[in-house]
Amino acid sequence: MYARDNESGANHMQEQPTAAQVETAVEAFRMLSDATRLRLMWLLAQREYDVNSLAESLGVARPSVSQHLAKLRLAGLVQVRREGRRALYRARDSHVRGLIAEALFHADHEVSGIPRHDT
Repeated sequence: MYARDNESGANHMQEQPTAAQVETAVEAFRMLSDATRLRLMWLLAQREYDVNSLAESLGVARPSVSQHLAKLRLAGLVQVRREGRRALYRARDSHVRGLIAEALFHADHEVSGIPRHDT
């Protein structure tokens, strides 16, 4: 059971996540703990990019971007689609986009000193 399940009004105890769920989440956080990968994910949460555009946007060498993207793909955080000879990358789904948005929203509050409003 997840927090969003409580929105329906049900008042059930939350079940512990499985070992596989925890390991998958840990791997996602591990991938996002690198500044370049987090910056890549922020871009990819907005729209699709090819490797050259990502490298240019971040000021990072193309081979480095390719290596980071490979790791993010293996972790299930990004997906790729082919358009002719180009590979276009984007955040895998709304869960990943939400995770990136929440992490950076939290960081913005920490950096700016704006108080958080917990619900």
